[in-house]
Amino acid sequence: MLDLNAIYEIVTFSIGDTKAGSKMGKLQVKNLENGNILNCILWEETLNRLDAKLFRTNNHIKIISGTYNEKYNNCLISEIALVKEAKTGIDENLREDLYIKIKEYALKIKDKKLSDFVVSLLEKYKKELKITPAAKLMHHNYIGGLLQHTYECLDFANLFLSKCENKLNADSVYAACILHDFGKIFEYVVDTETGLIEYNEDFRKDWRTHSQWGFTICMSNGFKEVAKMIAAHHGRKDWGALIDLDEKDAEPFMYIIHHIDDLSAKFGKISITDID
Repeated sequence: MLDLNAIYEIVTFSIGDTKAGSKMGKLQVKNLENGNILNCILWEETLNRLDAKLFRTNNHIKIISGTYNEKYNNCLISEIALVKEAKTGIDENLREDLYIKIKEYALKIKDKKLSDFVVSLLEKYKKELKITPAAKLMHHNYIGGLLQHTYECLDFANLFLSKCENKLNADSVYAACILHDFGKIFEYVVDTETGLIEYNEDFRKDWRTHSQWGFTICMSNGFKEVAKMIAAHHGRKDWGALIDLDEKDAEPFMYIIHHIDDLSAKFGKISITDID
C-alpha cells in the first residue's frame, strides 16, 4: 500500500519497453518504517522529467504523487523527491587497497601456472574489476562490490583452511574465491554516475551466467578442481549452479566455495550502507 508520508529506500530500478514501444520504468522501494516492499511503475513522460540520479540504489526518497493499483499490487508514480542520496560505491582508495590484497592472495598460490593465470586475469581486467558490483540486487550491489565480496571470501577461506588444511588444496580454494564471480565483470553493466546496474545483454547471448564463464575458462586452461568449485558455488541448479550439490557423489571439495560465498553474501558488507 502506498504511504505518501513514508520514506522509502530504493531497492532496484530498471527501464524497459512497453508493447506500444514507449519506455517504462520499474522501481522497487522499501518502506523504512515497516520494511514493506512496494513495486512501482513510471511512464516515459515521468522518466523524462526526473533526474536519473534519483533512482540510485539505496537512495532515500518520498513519493510525492502516485496512485496505488490493488489489482496489480503496484503503484503508478508521477513525482518523487530525494530525501538522502546514497553513495554509488566504495571510494577509489579502498578499491585499490582491496585489489592489492586480492592480488597478494593470488601470489600466495604455490602452483606457478595457476598463480600466473589468476594474476594475469586480475591485471588484464583491473579497471573493470574495480567498478563491478557483486550482484544486481542480492548482495554487494554497488561500485567496487565485487572486490569487497571477493576479499571477504578469501578471508573466510583462511578460516576454513586453518581447520581443514590437510583436506583441501589451498591453491584451488584461493583461485576459486577470486574467480568464482569474476565473470560478473562481463555480466553486468554499471553506470558509474548513478550507480544503476543492468545486465549486459550481449554477454547473455553467449553465456548462461558468470559461473559458466568461470567454469569454462578454468577448464580450458587445465584447472579442473577450480572449475568444479566454481560450477558448484551456487549450490543448486535452480539457483544457477552448473553442478547441483544435492545430487549424489559430489566431491567434498566442491562444497567449500558455496559455503564461503553464502557467508559473505549474508554476513559481509552486503550493501553500501554497511560501508558508511
